[in-house]
Amino acid sequence: MWNYTEKVMDHFLHPRNVGDIKDADAVGEVGNITCGDALKLFLKLDAGRTHIEDVKFQTFGCASAIASASALTELIRGQPLSVAENITNDDIAAYLGSLPEEKMHCSVMGMEALQAALANLRGEGNGTATSGHGQDGEAYDPSGLDRVVCYCFSVTERHIREVVEANGLRSVEQVTNYCKAGGGCGGCRKEIQAILDSYAPKPSPETGPEVENKTPTAMTNLQKMMKVQALIEGELRPGLQADGGDLELVDIDGDTVLVRLKGACAGCPGAHTTLKRWVEARLREEVLPTLTVAEA
Repeated sequence: MWNYTEKVMDHFLHPRNVGDIKDADAVGEVGNITCGDALKLFLKLDAGRTHIEDVKFQTFGCASAIASASALTELIRGQPLSVAENITNDDIAAYLGSLPEEKMHCSVMGMEALQAALANLRGEGNGTATSGHGQDGEAYDPSGLDRVVCYCFSVTERHIREVVEANGLRSVEQVTNYCKAGGGCGGCRKEIQAILDSYAPKPSPETGPEVENKTPTAMTNLQKMMKVQALIEGELRPGLQADGGDLELVDIDGDTVLVRLKGACAGCPGAHTTLKRWVEARLREEVLPTLTVAEA
């Protein structure tokens, strides 16, 4: 049982400003009910368009998600836009007295929905806070900040870096608490740690460890198949099965890995992205950088 403050329980049991605004001046939406919490925020401005005259929300989530959304609406209702623009997730948590660290992602979600609504008000985007899937089209982008790191919750490297920098996070567990990345199958925890390590002080050339120059050695077809199969069975399939999906290795033709998606993955609109930016990316990292993945 989470140790909630009285104010959290009050806003959970008696949430303020629930509903929608049909003629809203701006809408901000974040999250996905298939991945857990989701929040939609509606803003109505005054006649001078300088203050938030009315605000409503709709949410799908836990007690902390409901309480955070309710608290956010109370924080910004009647306030000038200049005040709303500076609201942070810490402000939401402080208004509630505190939140368990494991539930801080709920306050972050509230802040993101507000930011999306304000961006929508400025004519920047449609009010949906995306996870950055389409910044580089369908191209494989292993180094871009908008690549998806956590596929269980669709969290990008950019978003992870934002919460790390804004909240001074130092561990994978803290990252999970603030944005859910790493809280599903766990397959992305190494990547999250690598992102955290990039903020650590770099050793000087005089004292730093020597880096060994390694040239990839040739791999036989049998070795390639065994490594691909091991990665699929040990990491990729369990990760997909955690969300109701599955993956079957059909064949390996040269550097092309042919797979068949099953379960929830078979009809998922984001299946191609999953194949390219997780399955293919992991195979390139762990097996051979020239591998490509295609559906059989």
